[in-house]
Order: sequence, then C-alpha cells, then structure tokens
Amino acid sequence: MDMPRADFEDLVAEALDLIPPELAGLMSNVVVLVEDEPESDPDLLGLYEGVALTERGTYYAGVLPDRITIYMGPTLRMCSTRDEVVDEVATTVVHEVGHHFGISDQRLHELGWG
Repeated sequence: MDMPRADFEDLVAEALDLIPPELAGLMSNVVVLVEDEPESDPDLLGLYEGVALTERGTYYAGVLPDRITIYMGPTLRMCSTRDEVVDEVATTVVHEVGHHFGISDQRLHELGWG
C-alpha cells in the first residue's frame, strides 16, 4: 500500500481524536510521533516509551515527555487498502495510548486492541 506521509499523519491525528475526551484529558507529558521505520523490528507498528501514568510517583517532574511512535512503513506493508490502514492506525494508536495508561499487552489483546 502506498500513501503520502501527510495522509498517514492525518490518520494518526484522526485516531487520537477517537479517544474519549475524558481519557484524552488525562494524558500527561506525552508526545505522539510518526516515523518511517522502527530501528529494530521491521514489523513493529507502534512503540510506547516512557513511564506509564500508573507508575509515576509523587515526585515525577522535570522529565522529557513519553513518546508514542507510530511506524508508517510496517503499517503500509501489512495493509492492502486505505480502509485497512485507517483501522490499523486506529488500533495501534489506541494500543500505545493504553500503555501510557499502564495497560499491559495481554489486557489490550483481551480488550481487542492488540
């Protein structure tokens, strides 16, 4: 599947807009980025790097933002239609945001966001 980067970035923004406002308002010190390819696993669709909200202590301050990275290359390689890309980007964004809230991979899979 081929898609301009700007269109892919728009899909990531649209997926973030699907997060209910009451949850989005709880997100703290996190940035969402789009990268072309992951450094290690060529099939990785997204990655959360940081300290989950559930793990932050009273003295959590002065740290760089957590990072949610959505990888364009692997997503486009696994999808054959635009609709598939839309669905996969939404799933990946929700999955990585779930990690920001401290939800494990196992639980995200149980919830259908794996």
